Amino acid sequence: MTEKRDPRARWLDEDPFENINNNSKTHTRARDDGNWRKPHIRVVAANSTGQPFFRVFGTQQSHKIPIHKGSIWHFSKTEVEHLSQATIAFTLALAFMSTGGIFGAISDPYQFIIGGAIYFLALTPAFVLHEIAHKIAARNYGCWAEFRASPGGLRFGVILAAVFGIVFMAPGAVMVAGHTTKSQFGKIALAGPVTNVLLWILGLGTILIGATGNSIVALIIEPWMWGNAVLGTFNMLPLGPLDGKKIKTWSEIIFYVWGIICVSLIWFNFKYLNGLIG
Repeated sequence: MTEKRDPRARWLDEDPFENINNNSKTHTRARDDGNWRKPHIRVVAANSTGQPFFRVFGTQQSHKIPIHKGSIWHFSKTEVEHLSQATIAFTLALAFMSTGGIFGAISDPYQFIIGGAIYFLALTPAFVLHEIAHKIAARNYGCWAEFRASPGGLRFGVILAAVFGIVFMAPGAVMVAGHTTKSQFGKIALAGPVTNVLLWILGLGTILIGATGNSIVALIIEPWMWGNAVLGTFNMLPLGPLDGKKIKTWSEIIFYVWGIICVSLIWFNFKYLNGLIG
């Protein structure tokens, strides 16, 4: 005897989607290009304060960042280590530059040491104070801010200097996280180039008061002037992670004003620096 089929079986046997009308003419499922919409899920991570994202020089973070509440002059142990690594690598690259590369360093180790020391005194402040200016500006707005070295950038810079005797290095950058407005973010970026301009002015003042009569000052003043002019101008380029892009996003007027100021330092060096130094 054949048993009668349970009518509830159709709930499992039948395709639950077979009765969906795929010829719908509405925009509820069809896109303008004729393709059907596919279901998707969007997940946005948020922290406990309700802020979905934190800004770290243009990137987005989905984890909680400690907000600065202490001294703006505080440097963590990790930050000091990274600053030290970047400074040592930068100095080594400058020493190779002073001898035209590793073969010059081998043939004249004295020049390698002396040249490295001179460039260290002349150019390290341009780099270190530039980064510290970013840090201080960011912490002034209550952000977390610390320098982090770029191992790949340091290696590339040292190898390039050793092989070709030229310095082009991305030693690292100050990482910033916190709640900032577009204006505050632009001012944090501007702090670096402004610092280089101020250091350049300090060098010019040193020349004008006749302090270049000191032998050490005489050795470091020219690379000091060129280092700050070039570093400030380079960072004003509106490209990639450079300061100029952030500044231009904030205010095009301020970007062009400070861009012209930085370029004018290079022009001044070309036209007048040798005559002033004598």
